[in-house]
Amino acid sequence: MKRENFGLYRDYGLFINGQWQPASEGGVREVIDPANEEVIGWLPAAGKDDLDAALSGARQGFAIWRRTSPWERAAVLRRTAGLIRSRVDAMAQLMSVETGKPLAQAKGEISDAADQFEWYAGETQRLYGQTMEARLPEVRMQVRYEPVGVVAAFSAWNFPALLPSRKIAAALAAGCSVIAKPASEAAGSCMAIVQALHDAGLPAGAVSLVTGDSAFISEYLVRSPIVNKVTLTGSTGVGKRLLHLAADGVKRVSMELGGHAPVLVFEDADVAYAAEQCARFKYRNCGQVCASPSRFYVHESLYAAFCERFAAIANSLKVGHGLDPETAVGPMANRRGLDNAHRLIDDALAQGARLIAGGGRPAGISGDKGYFLAPTALADVPKEALIMRQEPFAPVAPIAPFASFDEAIQLANSTPYGLASYLFSNSLKTATMASEAIEAGMVGINELGIASAEMPFGGVKESGMGREGGSLGIRDYLEPKFIKTRLL
Repeated sequence: MKRENFGLYRDYGLFINGQWQPASEGGVREVIDPANEEVIGWLPAAGKDDLDAALSGARQGFAIWRRTSPWERAAVLRRTAGLIRSRVDAMAQLMSVETGKPLAQAKGEISDAADQFEWYAGETQRLYGQTMEARLPEVRMQVRYEPVGVVAAFSAWNFPALLPSRKIAAALAAGCSVIAKPASEAAGSCMAIVQALHDAGLPAGAVSLVTGDSAFISEYLVRSPIVNKVTLTGSTGVGKRLLHLAADGVKRVSMELGGHAPVLVFEDADVAYAAEQCARFKYRNCGQVCASPSRFYVHESLYAAFCERFAAIANSLKVGHGLDPETAVGPMANRRGLDNAHRLIDDALAQGARLIAGGGRPAGISGDKGYFLAPTALADVPKEALIMRQEPFAPVAPIAPFASFDEAIQLANSTPYGLASYLFSNSLKTATMASEAIEAGMVGINELGIASAEMPFGGVKESGMGREGGSLGIRDYLEPKFIKTRLL
């Protein structure tokens, strides 16, 4: 299929050696609008020759980009941030159609993506090394940081602009080149970001973009000796597979994987504030957020009030097409996610949970097309229910009571995940003790907005390794080199 026939993606394709192009073998994959299940475009399906060209271009691009001065690299990243901000309306429309995300949330995400490039433009100029005093006066010792090389970057569909930007901005700031593989459900946002990088003056080969079969592309890129580092935002299952592949080549890896964030509402919390914040954050992006609050444990003295307020907010949220400015909750991104959500709801109800909001298709959505699920809340959910053990990634909130501090911590740490966690308390002692006892890479205290460019984002246990964002984010793309010199 020629690029002019790509539908929504007619201006894009594979981005290799500074040019957009169709797949060499002509293969394509269709993309569906989750609000009406109609085909909105076709993405090129990269084959072996396309990937070889991307790898070769990335190697050549790295040779150029690593020798580019930090000040010049910073200028390119800042120009990219400015271009993304200037194109926010068009990019938000594209994202909303691809993912169903409400337009206001899409614009917010694109702004966050621009922040990544702005932040890492500054970090580019702060790649400090170290000097150490030697034992002998004629010896000098130093550590310098050098870019790790070519990076294969894989990102998920739920934040199709922010997730690849975290990786691309940090890698380019370090002096690496990047081959980006966005999710096939929503590749357009990443394509628009790559176009902004190109327009900002990034050298050919410093960034490439490929789309197509994820399993084939990931294995081919990770096994290539040209790739020096692998970074993924995706499910824990996919992360484990890529870790196995990367181990064969002893490659650097960073992984931001699944989560199942607990929320603890202690007896000294402001229950009205906690319920309001939890409900509104839970249903952002239709609950399809790796750091989304997704298990709610409330002290028994506040439990009834919390459930009542949470359900009232859930029932008040308007569900509809993402392009409708009044929409607060759009459709889920795909059929498999919707089917899994219903499976988790049915299991919880079968085990004694109470449905206090939602549970089915929203009443205001006509017809039977689109992956819609009303914001759903379940009370009295037993700890044995699947939804308490498996990441829902859906607009479904399970709520349960607890009686003591120790019980709350045990419940919070009861899954193999450890990405984000949240707690509400007006006691400094309770908040401090709980934040230190919870097994997670990030803790929000009376606060659910814990992701921004200047903060380190990442988890522990099966939620991954490494950090994205903040001053720590660039370190995963740098190799420390020790140099010892004897003066003769």
